[in-house]
Amino acid sequence: MRAEIDGATIRTTADLHSALSRALDFGPYYGGNLAALWDRLTTDVERPVELVWSDSELSRAAMGETEFEKIRDLLLRVQEQDLSYGPTERFSVTFA
Repeated sequence: MRAEIDGATIRTTADLHSALSRALDFGPYYGGNLAALWDRLTTDVERPVELVWSDSELSRAAMGETEFEKIRDLLLRVQEQDLSYGPTERFSVTFA
């Protein structure tokens, strides 16, 4: 699955969680926080997933460096975990 989120529309952390929930079909019970995001991405989302965050620099400017980095780092950890486990179908993230 390829999922793209538009950074031009992401101004807050809540906006990002909403966009990810729609793009990756998290369902109505998604918690909308970092712990819930980690859980969904590491256990519930079927692979392969290619997540593209277009205009991510616009999101960074709107959200603030600290909030953006928390989410960016989590997404990169999910990607690294998949690499370390060696599945052939992986989660990948691109910041465009």
